[in-house]
Amino acid sequence: MIEDDSLIAHELSLRWRSRDWAVLHCASLAEADAALRDGAYDLMVLDRGLPDGDGLDWLLKLRERDRITPVLVLTARDRVADRVEGLQAGADDYLVKPFAAEELDARVEVLTRRAAAARGELLQFGEVNWLGREGRVLVHGRQLELSPREFEVLGLLVRRAPHVVPKRVLIDALAERNLEVGDSAAEVYVSRLRRRLMGSGTEIQTVRGFGYRLVLQDEPAQP
Repeated sequence: MIEDDSLIAHELSLRWRSRDWAVLHCASLAEADAALRDGAYDLMVLDRGLPDGDGLDWLLKLRERDRITPVLVLTARDRVADRVEGLQAGADDYLVKPFAAEELDARVEVLTRRAAAARGELLQFGEVNWLGREGRVLVHGRQLELSPREFEVLGLLVRRAPHVVPKRVLIDALAERNLEVGDSAAEVYVSRLRRRLMGSGTEIQTVRGFGYRLVLQDEPAQP
């Protein structure tokens, strides 16, 4: 929990520890950086207005090296634009202060449950290995550089390969992190992934009117 309000931090720590959740409180971004050097965490609850900077600037840097740990932004900034900015920066959820403790607990449980399921996944199709636990994709044993959303889209395609993933499913998955996702978002990320997968022995086919499918390159295209 990265929170500079000592009263909120104290009350949440007591509440969560009573539920047998291990809690580490950091009052600044510098303390959070030090904590991350010492270990990994199941979830981060992140304030925005911290003594040494905006939590979202810190989150953007975190997402460059950690795409998988869920982050819930807990802040008094309540405009729609603020929520959109938080989700676009890489937050998995955004809750505005003042809040109901029961709702915060429920959101924490959902995020940790979802993350635990993702970390346990190892998916393979051809030479593409999607490692949900580590937030990495390996092709011929070499790591593929992907953005968090490219990683999510590829995970859906690998999970259902060689079957079709409806375009709406991809859009809905992207919308979980971004309130402004339009119908063209799936096309954008599929186009990027096609370039990333060149030389992998797999390709993404468009099934017109339905969606996309990941196939081995010697499979015939669908009409």
